Amino acid sequence: METVIIKYPAGNVQSILFSLERIGIKAIVTDSEKSIENAKRIILPGVGEANFAMNHLKKKKLDILLYNLKKPVLGICLGMQLLCNYSEESNTKCIGIFDTSVKKFKSNNKEYKIPQIGWNTIHSLKGPLFDNIQDGSYQYFVHGYYVPLGKYTISETEYIVTYSSALQKKNFYAVQFHPEKSSYVGHKILENFIKL
Repeated sequence: METVIIKYPAGNVQSILFSLERIGIKAIVTDSEKSIENAKRIILPGVGEANFAMNHLKKKKLDILLYNLKKPVLGICLGMQLLCNYSEESNTKCIGIFDTSVKKFKSNNKEYKIPQIGWNTIHSLKGPLFDNIQDGSYQYFVHGYYVPLGKYTISETEYIVTYSSALQKKNFYAVQFHPEKSSYVGHKILENFIKL
């Protein structure tokens, strides 16, 4: 089995499936421990609330399974945040791959809408996930929480603050944006992940 998308209450599963199909990749959506262990690569998607999502993963023991995986894993949006230690959203203890906390956007400037919804640029790109991706490329974002810059940061974006729009630690990759909704550049990032 090549690619598995983890099944849990996350809103962007179908769009990721369609996006992978567009680049010729067939994936299955499952919460089966055996299927996840047999896959070559795993995607943890996510649109939703951190505590609700984590409770579902814990109930299925998928948090422990994910933590111990040695193959390429890609967290998308909420999926990225769940791979961190902790989220300010509902005071949630997360999976703990990335030793960092997820913060809530705060601003008194009315120009900044929270959550951030729409296109924004990614900068200071590092690593194979961004092979042949131009610095300053646009990606589509929908989020009210962010991961601060740190040692795992492989992409930066500015909105209220400069924050991590992508992370990497060993075989774990994560993006705050939605590559499945980000046209050619997003599809190329997914393709780069599939080639890892």
